[in-house]
Formats: sequence, C-alpha cells, structure tokens
Amino acid sequence: MKIAVIGGGSTYTPELVSGFLERVKSLPLKELRLMDIDAARLEIVGGFAQRMVTAKGNPFKVVLSTNQREAVSGAAYVITQLRVGQMPARVTDEYLGKRHGLIGQETTGVGGMAKALRTIPVILGIAKDMRETAPGALLLNFTNPSGLVTEALNCYAVDVPAVGVCNSGITSKMMMLGSLGEIVGGPVEVGRVVLHSLGLNHLTWYRSLTIDGEEMWPKLFPAYLAQLRSEAEPEWDIQTLESLGMIPNSYLQYFYYTDKKLGSQEKWPPSRGEEVLEIEKDLLHQYADPALTAPPAELMLRGGAFYSTLATQLIDSHYNNLGLVEIVNVRNNGAVKEWPPDWVLEMPCKIDRDGIHPLPAEPLPPACFGLVAQVKMYELLTVEAAVYGDRKAAYQALLAHPLGPKADQVQTVLEDMLETNRQYLPQFWK
Repeated sequence: MKIAVIGGGSTYTPELVSGFLERVKSLPLKELRLMDIDAARLEIVGGFAQRMVTAKGNPFKVVLSTNQREAVSGAAYVITQLRVGQMPARVTDEYLGKRHGLIGQETTGVGGMAKALRTIPVILGIAKDMRETAPGALLLNFTNPSGLVTEALNCYAVDVPAVGVCNSGITSKMMMLGSLGEIVGGPVEVGRVVLHSLGLNHLTWYRSLTIDGEEMWPKLFPAYLAQLRSEAEPEWDIQTLESLGMIPNSYLQYFYYTDKKLGSQEKWPPSRGEEVLEIEKDLLHQYADPALTAPPAELMLRGGAFYSTLATQLIDSHYNNLGLVEIVNVRNNGAVKEWPPDWVLEMPCKIDRDGIHPLPAEPLPPACFGLVAQVKMYELLTVEAAVYGDRKAAYQALLAHPLGPKADQVQTVLEDMLETNRQYLPQFWK
C-alpha cells in the first residue's frame, strides 16, 4: 500500500506518522510519500518523519517529493493537508475581515472565502492527477475550509472518491466521554460510542449520543447544561441550548455571538494565525534536531487534536471493512431525505470497503436549517467563483453569507479580497 500526503511539510505530519505507526499490524503500508512545494520545510519535517519510522524498526518507507503527480501516482489513499500561501496567507485572511469590521477567521466568513478561492483549483488539480494516475484511490481532504472544498470535489470531481475530514466531531466526542463515565459509573470504550450531529463543516449541532445503540442524550445534555451553569463565564447562552435541545459546534459562536467575536478581534495582534506562526517556528526548530524521534508535547499547541486518529481510523476502517462510524463530510445522497441529495453535509457515516455511507438522519429544526441553507448557498456560489474566476458569483457569495458585508460594501470587500490574493487567483485576472 502506498499513501500520499499532499502538504507533507505541515507541522501536523508527525502526528499523522504516529497514527500510521500505531496501525502497522492492520494496514500493509509500504510507502508513505510526503509531497510539498516547500522543499526546505519538507526536508525538516520529512527528515523527522523518517527518524520516527526508523526508531520503530522501519515498518514502512517514508519518501519525500516535490512532484505532486509523482507522489499521487499509484497511491491507494491521498491525504490533502495543504495551505495555499502558507501561514502568512492565513494571517492575511484574518486581517481582511478585521479591516472591514467583519469576522476574520480562516474557515468562517470572508477569510474562509478567500482561502477557498485559493484552494479549490489546487485540490481539483490533485483530483485530476488521481483520476489519471491513481484511479479508485480515496481522497481524504483535511484542507480547510474542509466542507466547502469537499463540496467543490462533489461538483467537479465526482468520479474521484472523496471525503472531507475535520477533527471537530471526534474531538467533541472525546470530550463527552468523560461525562459519560460519570453517568454510567465507569469508563466507556470510544468504539462503542456514536455521536450524532448534522449540518455543514464548522456549522453543526450535536443532538444525540449512543452507547451500543442506547440513547444517552437525556442524561448527557442536562449534565452539560449543569456544567455551564456552574461556570462564571459560560461559552453558550443556556436558554438558547435549552430551546434547541442540542449543543452547537464551537464555530457557531461566530454566528450567534458575532459582536463578542468582533470585540475579541480588536485585541489583535496577535491573531490566531500570528500565534501559530510562532508555534510553528518552535516546532520546526525542534523537528530539525537529529536526536528527536517522537513528536514533542508542543505539537498539541498547534491545534487539530485527534486529526491523526480520525484520518488513520478512517483508512483502517475502509481498507479492513470494519464499518466504524465517524463524523465526516460527504454527499447527502438521501440520508436526510428532506434535504437536497447533492449537498455535502457533515454527519455520522459508516465506513467500510464499499465507501463512506451517511447514516439516515432527521432534518434539523427550522431555526438551524435556515442558517445551513444560507451558508450552503454561499458555498455553492464560492465553488463557481473559484472554478471559473466568476466575479459575479463571488459578489453574490459575499452577499449571501450571513457574516458577509452589507450590500453596499460587497464590491469594496471583494476588490480587496481579490487584490490581496492576486498572486494566488489567476482565474480572476485573465
């Protein structure tokens, strides 16, 4: 088995390598191909990855490459974890929002749109290489905005099997396991637990949790509300959660408490991107140490907890036909029969040798669906804008987004977005 990682110079890569090392008995991995366009960074991260594998007896080979097509060729699985423009582009996205009095965030609002416009053509290029050199290979997209990028693959690379991967769902499940233990009187194996959510990536609501099929939400949800009441500054308004009967994904705070988030931006610098720049400098310095053979504790500061767990479990379940259930981004295909079948949704899916199968689910209540539908329209317009360099679609995407500018400011923000990212958006400058 060959697995290719596009964006192999990412500081996340050692965590991913650890995940594959933990599964050498179940996955016949022979070659892990790390590809990146930044040769200097790839040498540091890839060299560390090679030392990690050597320290474990070389169960598979780590090969470094700056050639995307060569890296993808013959792969059984391709993982995308790239960032067009690298971390400085994330900082630019954040300050694009702040400049116009809007949310500045890498996946949500105008920053997320800028990132999508840069990223979608690159991901579709990877899908093209897979179609031609690795037919049938499964693409696991971890590149943000994950759901929107997966929507683009669903629209323009439908013949390439693809799934959007995000650590939000598995992280939420792992956090809930502690409360479960208190409720049932002991630790619970994570494999017995299914967390049910529905929505879009970074726009989901958690509404059910089962152990061996037994519903635990009537006990877990009140316990969560009690915890919030005990906190001096709870992250959620309790009345909102009581009304919905669900726990929102943390990114919904940008929609529910926009003014509060805008207030936090006024304290910048540093933005989150600027913080991560410093974290990555330290990580890369450590990775370059020839004596280092295991991921340093500081990697957890980077974010993305349980990413490697989700990515490697997904591949393990797919290859070995395990039928595990994980929260990922896939085409609806009638799982929520009241919603369009061609929408990409984030929801629990059974993963086996035949593919990624969304579990049947009831639709969200109108108070949530209205927001989902509005953001999905923004996503579809952004995909069209990214693929064709369509400025009208880009304008309408900003107009549709609930966190976008007022109508009379859309053109100003759009021009700033396109000019700021001009070197990465040739499709808009024909």
